[in-house]
Amino acid sequence: MIAAIRKLLAPDTAGDPMTEQKWTHRTTEKISGQLKQVGIDVSPRTVARLLKKIGYALRVNHKKKSTVKSAHRNQQFEYIKTMRQTFQAAQLPAISVDTKKKEMLGNFKNPGAAWSKEPVQVNDHDFKRDSTGSAIPRGTYDPVANRGHVCVGSSHDTSAFAVDSLVCWWRHEGRRRYRDARQLLILADSGGSNNCRHWGWKHNLQTKLCDQFGLTVTVCHYPPGSSKWNPIEHRLFSEITKNWRGHPLDSYETILNHLRTTKTKTGLAVTACLLEGSYPLKLKVSKEAKAALNIQRPTGVMPQWNYVISPN
Repeated sequence: MIAAIRKLLAPDTAGDPMTEQKWTHRTTEKISGQLKQVGIDVSPRTVARLLKKIGYALRVNHKKKSTVKSAHRNQQFEYIKTMRQTFQAAQLPAISVDTKKKEMLGNFKNPGAAWSKEPVQVNDHDFKRDSTGSAIPRGTYDPVANRGHVCVGSSHDTSAFAVDSLVCWWRHEGRRRYRDARQLLILADSGGSNNCRHWGWKHNLQTKLCDQFGLTVTVCHYPPGSSKWNPIEHRLFSEITKNWRGHPLDSYETILNHLRTTKTKTGLAVTACLLEGSYPLKLKVSKEAKAALNIQRPTGVMPQWNYVISPN
């Protein structure tokens, strides 16, 4: 039977030369039907078991091909690596920041599965009118300490909200963990509320973080299309998703509970809080505020992605 399957799939087989894994675009139902045509009566489930036995595997699409190209991509990655090593060697904080996907609150289906006696009954459609609000998780991740801090907003993901969540982390965790630190390294994506081109992001860093706490903040942005390399994505957000998968996110209390109970065998721990307040969109930074920025950009090192903001 296995020989018949090999022969049948030979024209439509692809494989990995390093792992010897194979895959085909034919479904188990099609293979079962074609085998019956040559006198082999076997169910689709048995076909799936036999395919695994001879090295075939189910595959999904992987988002790995970047459509955004930059001539300085590799140079920026090397610069970020150097800056991380420099700050860590000096025992100075180096954090990764980003905003997780916005969630609608309500009895909606949450992807994934969870162990339970019975399946949870949720709404058959995800209509916004049935939602009780929205949750915007803004994360700060410390790779050295393996600690995450998430502020959950209910308004909009703006630059002011992004910096307020940073201030929250610094007040409650950062300055306690790094008592003598006067410098901070921030790793961020190039877009979103921490967009490298947004004056609002820089202005709020200046007034709310640098000036308030006497911190000199160095910011390094990952090149466009490189967000998956940002440590917070695969070391914090992915674990949060695993922890709450299959559970409806029906309230802020539910979300905060799932955030605070996110843990890993490697020691990850997460704190979380609700960051209330209104964050209006499209606020402009005045010319006077731009002129007051105490910002320097390193010469010859992708100044659009790298800069230092010092206290005034």
